[in-house]
Amino acid sequence: MALPTADVMTAVPPAAPVRRRRSRFLGNRKARAGMAIFGFFCLLAIFGPVLAPYDPGERGEALLVSPNGDHWFGTTHLGQDLFSQMLDGSRSVMLVGIVAGVVATVLAVLIGVTSGYLTGVSSEGLSALSNVFLVIPALPLILIITLSLPDTDDMTIALVIGCTSWAWGARVLRAQTLSLRRRDYVEAARATGESTWRIIGFEILPNLTAVIAASFIGTVIFAVLSEITLAFIGVPGVSEWNWGAILFWAQSQQALAQGAWWWFVPPGVAIALLGTGLALLNFGIDEYVNPRLRTSSTVRGVKMRVGFTPVVKGAGND
Repeated sequence: MALPTADVMTAVPPAAPVRRRRSRFLGNRKARAGMAIFGFFCLLAIFGPVLAPYDPGERGEALLVSPNGDHWFGTTHLGQDLFSQMLDGSRSVMLVGIVAGVVATVLAVLIGVTSGYLTGVSSEGLSALSNVFLVIPALPLILIITLSLPDTDDMTIALVIGCTSWAWGARVLRAQTLSLRRRDYVEAARATGESTWRIIGFEILPNLTAVIAASFIGTVIFAVLSEITLAFIGVPGVSEWNWGAILFWAQSQQALAQGAWWWFVPPGVAIALLGTGLALLNFGIDEYVNPRLRTSSTVRGVKMRVGFTPVVKGAGND
């Protein structure tokens, strides 16, 4: 009997595991919903100011008008169109969130992974630096630095938030790197004489991709809330039509007491919706990283008999 030759055997393409992992992540409903919401706000940040029907600062004669066909979100006490302000302010919110997330993630990777892989004084020094930034309250630190700068804008605020909010991600990445640096493939690469930075870049970082992504999402959430908070308390330099600035003017003009609910509800809903989308995306990443968090489809198809004997729905009886 002839044995099958290598030409007949079907080989699995090298990209198949990558495609399976990608489809497994995209198959997660939380991840899909989070990406859809986040993508919507990204498109809003890009095209929102162009699509605004009015100039956000243009005053009109319709003062404190409730939502109608001409003004979808109503108007302010100066007759300004709130829908246009919301569209224009979305760019500031998303810009600060994404830039701060990128800056904080880069610093977290550099400091966390390096301190986790190296040993001795370098490792302890970087770990101590992370601990110092973890102890200092982030929002008061951001407020002090922002107010002490001579001139601020959205990009400056994003850099300040990013440079002060990396410590949590660095600690998580350091802990993960400590568990990876003694793995067999890392020891093999070290034994073959590969450089430290090559080992970190090609052996360790690919295994930390999901953790880095989760750190980025968490930092974006914090950055968005921090910038909106700065705008709400009236810190100079924040975009004029930031969602927090809209809430600031609504609060200062006592919109709630005047019954102008349309002044503070749209920015509040937008903030909550963006936070929900980012949180869902973070949950999807967590379930992708940790299989035990996933809800098995087979469990939903199982019911319990008396005596706790599992029986699959639809199974025939003997």
